[in-house]
Amino acid sequence: MTDFLLALLGAALASNLVLGLPVGADALRPPRGRALAEAGGVLLVVAVPVAWLLDRLVLAPFGLDALRLFLFLPLLAGLAWALLRLLARWRPALAAEGLLPLLLANGAALGAMLLAQAGSLLQALGLGLGGGFGFWLVLHLFDDLLAQTEQADIPAPFKGTPMLLICAGLMGLAFLGFNGFGTP
Repeated sequence: MTDFLLALLGAALASNLVLGLPVGADALRPPRGRALAEAGGVLLVVAVPVAWLLDRLVLAPFGLDALRLFLFLPLLAGLAWALLRLLARWRPALAAEGLLPLLLANGAALGAMLLAQAGSLLQALGLGLGGGFGFWLVLHLFDDLLAQTEQADIPAPFKGTPMLLICAGLMGLAFLGFNGFGTP
């Protein structure tokens, strides 16, 4: 049970997949706001345990560990497509238009799917839940920070991409404070 809690807290805060590890930094490029945060978070929650089960039940018994990436990519594509369909039905007000390419190129989901193979099922569940929550949290906080900077009086040279990079750096520094959290 402690493995689950450590993986959960580690993926959400200490080793955040978007800011702590470089696997999800592509989500910060053109933030799509709340829709990308929710879709990416749910995708991580679902994809990581499913990938762990696929690896343990199909790949490992036949010695096909080298094919992980080739099977995880189509799995991620199918899950992202199905997830967007479900989100469109459950939350029609959510702007899910154009999110499929962002979810397919989501390095956080693929990175978490590959990282989860080193542990147990409980660790994979913790990584999926913590990674999904961390992904959602970072994009929500980043969206709020950008909304505040749009209302601020910023010098012209810092508007646009420079301000995005400054905000991402500040978010990364804030989450660096959680490094070592939960380690003995």
